Amino acid sequence: MKSKSFLLLLFAYTISMVDLNAQFVVDADLRSRFEYRHGFNNLFPNDADPAAFVAQRSRLNIGYNNEMFKIFISVQDVSTWGDTRQILPIDGNDSFSLFQAWGQVYLNEHWSLKAGRQVLSYDDQRIFGGLDWAMQGRFHDAALIKYSKNGFSTDLGFAFSQEGQSNEGTVYNIQGFFTYKAMQYAHFNKSWENNSVSFLLLNTGFQKFTGPNSDIPDGVYYRHTAGSYFKFPWNNINLAGSAYYQFGKANATTDLSAYQASLEAGYKPNKTLYAIGIEVLSGTNQDGESKNKSFFPLYGTNHKFNGFMDYFYVGNHANNIGLNDLYAKMVCSTGEKSTLLVKAHYFAANANLTNNSDKYLGTELDLVYTQNVGKGIKFNLGYSHMFAAESMSFIKGGRPHDNTNNWAWAQLIINPRLLQMDLKNPEKI
Repeated sequence: MKSKSFLLLLFAYTISMVDLNAQFVVDADLRSRFEYRHGFNNLFPNDADPAAFVAQRSRLNIGYNNEMFKIFISVQDVSTWGDTRQILPIDGNDSFSLFQAWGQVYLNEHWSLKAGRQVLSYDDQRIFGGLDWAMQGRFHDAALIKYSKNGFSTDLGFAFSQEGQSNEGTVYNIQGFFTYKAMQYAHFNKSWENNSVSFLLLNTGFQKFTGPNSDIPDGVYYRHTAGSYFKFPWNNINLAGSAYYQFGKANATTDLSAYQASLEAGYKPNKTLYAIGIEVLSGTNQDGESKNKSFFPLYGTNHKFNGFMDYFYVGNHANNIGLNDLYAKMVCSTGEKSTLLVKAHYFAANANLTNNSDKYLGTELDLVYTQNVGKGIKFNLGYSHMFAAESMSFIKGGRPHDNTNNWAWAQLIINPRLLQMDLKNPEKI
């Protein structure tokens, strides 16, 4: 213990020789989540057995910052309990990875440069989000030019992806989940009092393949996303909403014209929050159209929206009939450190289904209990039930709609600050 303290003090003293105000911080993020799946993410098939497992995230975050720069490194292991057999001398699932590693250089009081592997999260996380619900999270390898002054901030982001370091060509074969070859975006935000307005311009380029087997590289096609997000208090009601438009190409050969719009009104008279809202995401008629009209929220925290059972936009529902989501929620205090969330969704198709079938897709009920056990310790318990309509089968591969579709989970999060050191005064830990 003494040798450990000596090494920490020696490290701190060495860095503090630079005449700067500096901090060194180490955090941990440990979470274990049990899940029972019986119709999660998709309708439950006949004669199938439910799934059950425990997933775990083990993440270590290390940060250092002074007046000139800031660096942040995050490593993690994401695994399922039992996925590596006993006394195996190696990690049997290749689950250890670098989650974030970035540096930010302060050019002056208002301008900075940030580059490396990082989380991009803006506004309500509809288009860009950290996806913290997923054990692995979401990151981007990107460079940012950042500006901030008097409540106004601007981020200009740039990314260019390759599979490795090649001497010839820039073909990018990694596909799926809207993995881009190139990305550029501009995000503008103005905040004052309790109000906030943001604008986003996003251009994503994807490797284009042509030929009889769609395997011949042929440049890049682009999807463009533009829109806005706002938060305004109005009397005792908090209003929040967004509107985005996507255009360009849906794939190498199909034009894209799609939109998203949402509005939520929340009211919190005492310790209970009441809210109602609607989100509309355009879709393409199931019988087909000459232009793709299906909006996709790309790199957001999609688990946060459209029901916790992830039937829509969480690795699925791309190039589909879209969605009209009408919802109501209540978050009430159940104790000094505990809350209960009750949320109901009414789902309907935005575009037409085959044979003019009913657009009603189903109703979902979500319940989440949260108990703050202590500083850095939280326990969650959740249950969700999907009351699927017959039309849900038409977009879920023909699976039966009338089986029980439910999902239950329990999660323990331990997120302590392990070390915080003022490097001008390294004895203050």
